Amino acid sequence: MPQAVSIVWFRQDLRITDHPALVAASNNGRVLPCFILDDVNPPKQQQHGAASRVWLHHSLTALNQDLDNCLSCYAGDPIRVFAQLAERYDIQHVYWHRCYEPWRIQRDQAVKKFLQDLGIPVTSFNGSLLWEPWTIQKKDGTPYRVFTPFYKKGCLTAEPPRQPIPAPKALHCIKDPEHSQSITSLNLLPAQTWQQSLAEPWQIDEAGAQIRLTQFIQQGLPFYKEGRNVPAKPYISRLSSYLRWGQLSPNQIWYRIQAQGDTPDTQHFCSELGWREFSYHLLFHFPTLPNTNLQAKFNAFPWQQQPTQLRAWQQGRTGIPIVDAGMRELWQTGFMHNRVRMIVGSFLVKNLLLDWRHGEHWFWDCLFDADLANNSASWQWVAGCGADAAPYFRIFNPVTQGQKFDPHGTYTRRYVPELKNVPDKYLFNPWEAPSLLLQEAGVLLGKHYPKPIVDLKTSREAALSAFASLKQGSAS
Repeated sequence: MPQAVSIVWFRQDLRITDHPALVAASNNGRVLPCFILDDVNPPKQQQHGAASRVWLHHSLTALNQDLDNCLSCYAGDPIRVFAQLAERYDIQHVYWHRCYEPWRIQRDQAVKKFLQDLGIPVTSFNGSLLWEPWTIQKKDGTPYRVFTPFYKKGCLTAEPPRQPIPAPKALHCIKDPEHSQSITSLNLLPAQTWQQSLAEPWQIDEAGAQIRLTQFIQQGLPFYKEGRNVPAKPYISRLSSYLRWGQLSPNQIWYRIQAQGDTPDTQHFCSELGWREFSYHLLFHFPTLPNTNLQAKFNAFPWQQQPTQLRAWQQGRTGIPIVDAGMRELWQTGFMHNRVRMIVGSFLVKNLLLDWRHGEHWFWDCLFDADLANNSASWQWVAGCGADAAPYFRIFNPVTQGQKFDPHGTYTRRYVPELKNVPDKYLFNPWEAPSLLLQEAGVLLGKHYPKPIVDLKTSREAALSAFASLKQGSAS
């Protein structure tokens, strides 16, 4: 007789604490925890990027250890996987946490129907958001398109987020020994050695997430509101990758921050969690967000086709030091400071006039925290075509941004060491430095460090002209 089990389908919730699905399953006898690498259902551009796959590999390895090596892994279409599991086990129940990407919603509905047709009950929970997208609406029942009312009138007046729950006290896990794959055989790690140095600075597990949260509360949170803009300072949380993969739930973070008191810093950090909620709200209500301008008038924008300039931006070889520092940080660490993300994004779409989707795709492949909702909404914001977007005339000047937020060049010199001996006065605009000074600093522009691929003033004027040419139209 097949063994009776309940299945917990892990997806973007790779932890054992504050895991409602795991707790529910633990109260129902033996638990078969599983992970399914699904490269079948997502659109090609939304399959896991290279950096995400590296993080996922290490996350699964850690989760498997936390589950006493009982995590069963599979690859392929989940319906096929569940059909085979149903042949081998007496499945009492299947539990999972809800996902909100359009393709996942469609897939999960199909999986749920398939299981229920087999007579297997399915229960899903909210394990990834503070407020699910359909719970926050304007009085007229339509979705919000501006952040401040969404957060202040919607979220902060809604039912408070649920309190985190502890890990199950008793968890009897089993593994599918003959048919599950090893984590290594999922082939998540790329062949190149890049992935080894990429993961090295991070503790990619649930314990590491908790350590990082505690460090942030002690070292960063007291200075967060102002310090979050300074990339050389340790004042940002660096929790985004743990949040994206669910080694921490937003509920755990929310209540840990709330416990620190009501201060401008805690308020500001909680509002940043609110931006994450807003991105999911937008993606749920506007499912074409990852590839279609939210404001239809931008469909006529005259984007340029400049593959050489795009490649220079990707490689951190634009000749604009703060931009290059950010792009190199991304490649070397799988992460980029948020202030610098805005700078490099503005440079791509407004100085180079390259389509924001190029940036979205590159970040998707290179970021550990690549999250469809956040990535799409943020790129549309910086391009000016999204909800609550920065106005088209807001073009970050990368020279003044560097001077203001990295005044001593600590961050920029870390990732652009070619310029380490250039004085602060010219660090962010070395093309304006006297040639003798550059010579003394050991820098020959065009040889040791690139000349700028665009003139900042001219390209700004071209961007303003391009934006002004748009025909005014109603938002889509």
